[in-house]
Amino acid sequence: MLLCANKALVRKLSVVKCWSSTVSGSARMPWNSMPVFSSLMPRSTAMSMRKRGRMIMTQTYPESAETRLARGQRVLDEIDGAAGHKVVAALADIAPDFATYLFEFPFGDIYSRSGLDLRAREIATIAALAAMGTAVPQLKVHIQAGLNVGLTKGEITEIMIQMAVYAGFPAALNGLFAAKEVFAHHSGS
Repeated sequence: MLLCANKALVRKLSVVKCWSSTVSGSARMPWNSMPVFSSLMPRSTAMSMRKRGRMIMTQTYPESAETRLARGQRVLDEIDGAAGHKVVAALADIAPDFATYLFEFPFGDIYSRSGLDLRAREIATIAALAAMGTAVPQLKVHIQAGLNVGLTKGEITEIMIQMAVYAGFPAALNGLFAAKEVFAHHSGS
């Protein structure tokens, strides 16, 4: 079954842009087309008609005159202290704009959201970096950050052991060795 967007326009331009209806009834569209009828678009049954399309994905801070940059710098200070600023300073001669992005997006926008506390955010970050297996310097920074926000060495070790299940033994081993190095430096300070 073919449903054509605008038959007059199709005749005029001799271009046919149609949606083919699948067996299940959901509509498929070409990548460069927009649906003419909203009834052709599959809808989520998870939310009411009243709320569809009105979800706010960006948290705003109307009560604060603090800029994203200032908020990011404050949150980075709280999490990483001097270590975070060393990373940013190292970028100054090669990519100063990237340093600003680091303050604004991860720390000014994401870490400062109210949905998770800093401990939980660091648990997620440590797990993600360990699972990646390619970001050992960043993993070490975030292991230290985890200690700064109240994670224990035992909790960080458990995160790495958990990664063996989902990211494999090599990722867990690399994470454990990174943690061991951070713990040794942390004990010495």
